[in-house]
Amino acid sequence: MARLLGVDPGTTRCGIAVSDSLETMAFPRPALPVDESISSRIRALVAEEESELVVVGRPLSLSGAVSESTTRADDFFVLLSQSLTVPVVQWDERLTTVEAQRLLTSVGVSQRDSRARIDSAAAVVLLEHFIEARNG
Repeated sequence: MARLLGVDPGTTRCGIAVSDSLETMAFPRPALPVDESISSRIRALVAEEESELVVVGRPLSLSGAVSESTTRADDFFVLLSQSLTVPVVQWDERLTTVEAQRLLTSVGVSQRDSRARIDSAAAVVLLEHFIEARNG
């Protein structure tokens, strides 16, 4: 099996996570700032981590409706799909940030201190949900 790269797109930062080669766990990587170099930075990460698939979060509202955030994530997905040589898929990321905040709080990270970690923690949750669904 291959490593997977999870991306939780945001307006200022993209959370990043990578799976192990057995696709059983996901691990956070430093979040990347959203700027004109974001696709080339992710392309470099794909090569560095030897990822064969990129999973991009798609934030729908709780009701499943499309929001402004969904539209931005869809545009980001298209950008990555066109700039990467590996497959790129989207995955529903509803409540991943809430779950990530709970996990960080449960290990003693304050909300203030979690700001720097929350994006990549959400990418871990996103990627682990994808892995669980993929592996049954």
